[in-house]
Amino acid sequence: MINTIDVAIIVGSGSDIPLIGETVKVLENFGLSYSLNIASAHRTAQHLKQSIQSAESLNAKVFIAAAGMSAALPGVIASETVLPVIGIPVDSKNLSSLDSLFSIVQMPKGVPVATVAVGKAGAVNAAILAAQIIAVTNDDLKEKLKIFKNKTADEVVKEDLKLQKYGLEKYLASIGKKL
Repeated sequence: MINTIDVAIIVGSGSDIPLIGETVKVLENFGLSYSLNIASAHRTAQHLKQSIQSAESLNAKVFIAAAGMSAALPGVIASETVLPVIGIPVDSKNLSSLDSLFSIVQMPKGVPVATVAVGKAGAVNAAILAAQIIAVTNDDLKEKLKIFKNKTADEVVKEDLKLQKYGLEKYLASIGKKL
């Protein structure tokens, strides 16, 4: 039985699980524990409230919520807890995902939700942001984040060196692209 978790993840439907897998991978890479629940802000309000209370009883430090369409889930979670809430707008064909993004980013005064990018980039960034929040009081995690940031910076520099060495056309060919 789990006694504590670092991050509580709640998604609005089972179709959000593949996206949230990106979040889970990053959390696991940082050694953070998590819970994962499916609860709809519109269809299962009582179940959502129970999921929030359960996460709080496990001493969760941050909530991550992925939601599409009207995307009320992160805001409802934020209305029920004093813990930080990070909202991931789920990528969809509906309104080019703007419905999800606007629903999460335009919270009323007093109900803050940190909003990350739409889709996979947001799923990854939500986990990184959760780790950064937790690292405020966790020096080991802070060091892991520094290593991660240095690694991502090194990857960009390596790509630039490759571009400088081979030129534009050969570089593009090496990544399967054409001019």
